[in-house]
Amino acid sequence: MKLPFGRRAESRVEPPEAASSGLGTFGGVYTPSLLTILGVIMYLRFGWVVGNVGLIGTLLVVTLSTSITFLTSLSICAIATDRVVRAGGAYHMISRSLGIETGGAVGIPLYFAQALSVALYTIGFAESVVQTFGGLNQLYVALITTIVVAALALTSASIAIKAQYLIMGAISLSLLSLLFGQPLENSNMEMWGAPASDSEPFWTVFAIFFPAVTGIMSGVNMSGDLKDPTRSIPIGTLAAVGTGYVIYMVLPIILAMRADASTLIAEPLIMKQMAFWGDAILLGVWGATLSSALGSFLGAPRVLQALARDGVLPRWLSFLGTGSGRDDEPRVGTAVTLGVAIAIVCIGDLNLIAPVLTMFFLTTYMVLNISAGIEGFLQSPSFRPTFRVHWSLSLLGALGCLGVMFLIDALTTVVAAIIVLGIYIWLQRRELETTWGDARRGIWMALLREGIFQISHAEDAKNWRPHILVLSGIPRKRWSLIELADALTHNRGLITVSSVLPSGKRDVAQQAESEEKIRDYLERRGVQALVRLVTAPDPFEGALRLVETYGLGPLVPNTILLGDSEAPERRDRYCQLIAQIHRAKRNVVIFRENHDRGFGRRRIDVWWGGLQANGGLMLILAYLLRTDIGWHDAEIYLKLVVPDRTAAWAAEINVDNLMKQLRIGAVSQVLVADDRPFNAILHESSGNADLVFLGMAKPRDNYTQYYEGLQARTAGLPPTVFVLAAPGFAFEEVLTESTPSQK
Repeated sequence: MKLPFGRRAESRVEPPEAASSGLGTFGGVYTPSLLTILGVIMYLRFGWVVGNVGLIGTLLVVTLSTSITFLTSLSICAIATDRVVRAGGAYHMISRSLGIETGGAVGIPLYFAQALSVALYTIGFAESVVQTFGGLNQLYVALITTIVVAALALTSASIAIKAQYLIMGAISLSLLSLLFGQPLENSNMEMWGAPASDSEPFWTVFAIFFPAVTGIMSGVNMSGDLKDPTRSIPIGTLAAVGTGYVIYMVLPIILAMRADASTLIAEPLIMKQMAFWGDAILLGVWGATLSSALGSFLGAPRVLQALARDGVLPRWLSFLGTGSGRDDEPRVGTAVTLGVAIAIVCIGDLNLIAPVLTMFFLTTYMVLNISAGIEGFLQSPSFRPTFRVHWSLSLLGALGCLGVMFLIDALTTVVAAIIVLGIYIWLQRRELETTWGDARRGIWMALLREGIFQISHAEDAKNWRPHILVLSGIPRKRWSLIELADALTHNRGLITVSSVLPSGKRDVAQQAESEEKIRDYLERRGVQALVRLVTAPDPFEGALRLVETYGLGPLVPNTILLGDSEAPERRDRYCQLIAQIHRAKRNVVIFRENHDRGFGRRRIDVWWGGLQANGGLMLILAYLLRTDIGWHDAEIYLKLVVPDRTAAWAAEINVDNLMKQLRIGAVSQVLVADDRPFNAILHESSGNADLVFLGMAKPRDNYTQYYEGLQARTAGLPPTVFVLAAPGFAFEEVLTESTPSQK
């Protein structure tokens, strides 16, 4: 028996929205985004980039990086102008679009990416301080800086917004100072970089540079504080990306004109030596690194807080979702982030941290693009962004992210994918419930619609599988019927558990409520099934109504599973129902239980009269049953009765050859009657079986009398399945369709 997956997550509550401070486009989106873009990589590694790949290569690196960022910005603007983006930024957007499992699978790596960013910026700050003053230990400077920034984030988060204009002024001054500076030596423009033997590969350089253009979420994270988010986010984000692109396209020209490749690679603070006022570069790099570190310290704990509040993290980590003070500050998350950042700072290598950051951000950007692309493609009425982007641009952005990840490092990309997939499967197994809708239902609706129109109304042998309508009544009373249906479909076909309610017993609302209760019961027992209840004057009329009307287009149950009729006064109506189902061209499968025996799951006997009709269907059902984990050790015995030993010899050869050709692993047993009645042979041969398959005759006159005889014949046998194949379908072709031709 299958067991349901783990516990359900506790219900989640959206974090409270911050009170709007009325920030505009410039102060709320453009400035924080641009400050994050113009950061440590620009000051301390841009000369290294030019030195390794030259001016042409650098312009290509910048253009490719910004193209990915630009396409992702379009997707972000579309999502952000459709819904309020609360704490968690990209995680919030993805989880509300593609579901909590996908959001969590990306949100957890995103948190660590932002924690890594803290270390990246504080190490960059420490590196510039040590090179300027000398005699200091870079690790100690980075650790002290990290702790100070964390303390600032804990005590006075608003300083980041208040100080951003001053920092922007310092960065502008540093860039102007560089623009009016002088070359270090007389040299030609560095077009191609250092020789291949002395330089890093193009994609390694790309991986180290890419974090320089990953500041586009800074403005989105301010959504709750903006006066007009739907206007400010698109304008501010795209303007910041455009400004950053212009600056990053101009700077390589200046650097390539003023120093040779070896000097650019060897001197991290090369800009200070070139600038008109060298100390202005220090002001710029210190302001940029500290503000970016503070921004990451503000962002990472909020992602952690959102993950905990949504129940993504294990229950014992739920304390990370707590907030402090009037502004709901994630102080506990900030303390945890400090611990992570300190651990990363101890590594102390920008060139090692930056590629890891690149992979994390590329993964996040890829999924953001997929989210926007899917929403746009589905054209759901609920997705109405004021900033509209064609889904193909989002798809192009996602493909760009994936392609670049493989070009940087295919092995690391596969590892990242395994990590994300592992987190997704872990979250899915926890069966998290959400109170918000996401795009997944829309995806399945679109696929279902297309699939329904693509399915032919006539079943074909190659793709046949049982779609079972179980006339079980109350599931608890006839659970063995549902258990058998589940074992037969084994996630290959559909199961619908149905019941007929007396007329007037339930209204439509109560009927829907009853269906929901049955679905919950089935889910708890580990069975995936649809549920359908109908009202009718009597069970037989209701069952026939289900057979005639239930389904969607060509997707209707092809097999009706019934329990055996034990009441003699109802047997006529029961046999009439069998005849009507047969005329409707559906398979009839009747399960006759033996409550004293139950299922042993070791041996299945199929009483066979040939591959056509009932014989073919019984063999298919027995094979499908053995694919279920509960029956995988069972042996299928194909039993054929012949009148004498002369006929037995030829029959054994033919059946053995057929079994080898069909490759279903059945053991053939040819039994010689020797004038014994079939009933005696049946009881003698199948008395120790665990399940017996017997074919039924087609409906005819006096069918009730025939069925009563069948019941008498099987009295005392182990659990038995009566099978009546639908007319007009060649079940033998289902078995032989996949059989290779014999040469």
